[in-house]
Amino acid sequence: MEGYAARFDDVFRSLAQRRGFREYLTGLLAPRDRNKTLTALAGAEPVAGAQHPAVQRLQFFLSEARWEHEQVNDRRLELLRTGPATAPHPGGVLAIDDSGDRKDGTKTAHVGHQWLGRYGKTDNGVVTVTTLWSDGNLYYPLHADPYTPAKHFDKGKNDPGFRTKLQIGAELARRAEAAGFPFRAVAADSAYGDQDG
Repeated sequence: MEGYAARFDDVFRSLAQRRGFREYLTGLLAPRDRNKTLTALAGAEPVAGAQHPAVQRLQFFLSEARWEHEQVNDRRLELLRTGPATAPHPGGVLAIDDSGDRKDGTKTAHVGHQWLGRYGKTDNGVVTVTTLWSDGNLYYPLHADPYTPAKHFDKGKNDPGFRTKLQIGAELARRAEAAGFPFRAVAADSAYGDQDG
């Protein structure tokens, strides 16, 4: 993992950020019996371990440290694009989908009462539109953008800043192509034909 993480070193401004990135990667890749919460990523007990220094460092890295997530993703995509085993080709397919997570409250950005497919119901949550490139043997995620429900905009669905999931998916497809990930087709479920959001 160190060899992979080292290829991102120039994206981060400080040694503390580079260490935070390594701790985050280690947590994501480590086998865990529970969800990848901050405490799980840091290898601490839920609730009781929330104040553990490793959890606090990871929290700071993810929410307060100044680094550009797009630069990290661009580097990840560069490594995939140039890797002999992972290089994309025009025979691949771009899949557009979304994933929702429950979220209580109303103050969090992008939260709203909306369809959360993984739970099979409408609930309060945050939904992210994603793209994935695959050729049947290999697949990996490319980009992700949050969907912001119309209620967050002054003019609702008529607000110039509002984007439907289909519009977000189309933008992500353009970004995939611009990033050097060719595809012969785009696949999405029927929800992406719904212009209402």
